[in-house]
Amino acid sequence: MNYLPLALPFFAGLFFLFAFVVVLIELRIVQFAYEQAGIGPRYMLALLLLSFLGSYVNITVAHLPPEHVYSNEVISFFGMRYVVPVVHEWPGTAIAVNVGGAVVPTLVSAYLVLKNRLYLSGLAAVAVVTLVVHAMAYPVPGVGIAVPIFVPPLVAALAAVAFSRRRAAPLAYVAGSLGTLIGADLLNLGKVAGLGAPIASIGGAGKFDGIFLSGLIGVLLASLLGPRRRARA
Repeated sequence: MNYLPLALPFFAGLFFLFAFVVVLIELRIVQFAYEQAGIGPRYMLALLLLSFLGSYVNITVAHLPPEHVYSNEVISFFGMRYVVPVVHEWPGTAIAVNVGGAVVPTLVSAYLVLKNRLYLSGLAAVAVVTLVVHAMAYPVPGVGIAVPIFVPPLVAALAAVAFSRRRAAPLAYVAGSLGTLIGADLLNLGKVAGLGAPIASIGGAGKFDGIFLSGLIGVLLASLLGPRRRARA
């Protein structure tokens, strides 16, 4: 099932934020951040762009029992506006996996964990983000489970610097992505039934913005905070 997870102005806002970071990288202002992450700047940008475009694609994996579902609405949550796709004679809520918000971040996170050997620190940082995100996650009728947009990247950046200043950048991406998926989606699957959402997308809708920003802002914040702390030491 293909549809934009956010209202067009907010989706465009993420795109312009992405374009702004591209300009900064071309000016070599944040090149260090991506080098810290263990992935070349252009490869990281390609992966973030793939995440952005992949947010349009949802792969259905299961269906919940029939119920009344919302259709063709825009629902606000913490200032963000989420799109409910147009459906006709929809049997119930479809459980799906979002390509840009779940598949791509999970694969990149696995690569970063193995490349940087973020086994214990990765487990600890993901656990922290999972707990915070799970506490902040909120069932939204018509949408599914949503999280305040800036919670995942900020918590991920702080946790990454706390657990591994040397590898703060890749750890921020891993913690923000996996912590959001686990804390908001996987631990709340039981709350999806009865919300009237035509599709409950793992990594999509009310979580995609936080996951995308965890890759974009979380890496930047962790990289900027990390070197400063090392300098004081």
